[in-house]
Amino acid sequence: MSVKLTKKQTAVYDYIASFIEEHGFSPSYRDICAGLGLSSVSAVAEHVENLTRLGALRKVPGTARSLEVVDITYPETVALFRQKMAVATPEELDILRKSAKILGIELSES
Repeated sequence: MSVKLTKKQTAVYDYIASFIEEHGFSPSYRDICAGLGLSSVSAVAEHVENLTRLGALRKVPGTARSLEVVDITYPETVALFRQKMAVATPEELDILRKSAKILGIELSES
């Protein structure tokens, strides 16, 4: 889960994380726009979509202010999950997959 973000993506990611930490809920796109001095809500939406696709953010469908920040600073977590999956029983595999989904970890098993 080694995610490389652009400077703008990092700014959006950091702003969302700080906002959530301060307020206890995620910012609206307009909050992000105003907080970062961006010119349009559509630009914010594009950054949020890209961050979601990269796995840095998660959205809860059908819910307002549903952005969740995914911790992208620990790439060793994915390696640990894969290592455990290699020797897991079918029941343990199910638990590991569910845990990874909850944590927003992309395992892309091959």
